[in-house]
Amino acid sequence: MESLIKYVEDEFVAKKDFPNFSAGDTITVYYEIKEGEKTRTQFFRGVVIQRRGSGATETFTIRKMSGTVGVERIFPVNMPALQKIEVNKRGKVRRARIFYFRGLTGKKARIKEIRS
Repeated sequence: MESLIKYVEDEFVAKKDFPNFSAGDTITVYYEIKEGEKTRTQFFRGVVIQRRGSGATETFTIRKMSGTVGVERIFPVNMPALQKIEVNKRGKVRRARIFYFRGLTGKKARIKEIRS
């Protein structure tokens, strides 16, 4: 059964070519918003907290600070409205899911950058 699901996902789900990114990276996601008949592109820049799932059901969570309020957004990788993803900084973290990042403020909320 699982092989059948994998086969259908590989054949029929359109793969988009996004750069590799993981938890701790700062990325910018450009996505399309429809308002009535008009469409516009909006971006969301923040730190990747987690990547979850695989294949067609893969998602990633991004967190940014909007003033003093933390805002998180979950994006499916195969969302048709996603236009592109830019990796701004590569972060050095020791975990795949950095939920502890939600409780950090100020200088403690900085992630070391990997120079490549």
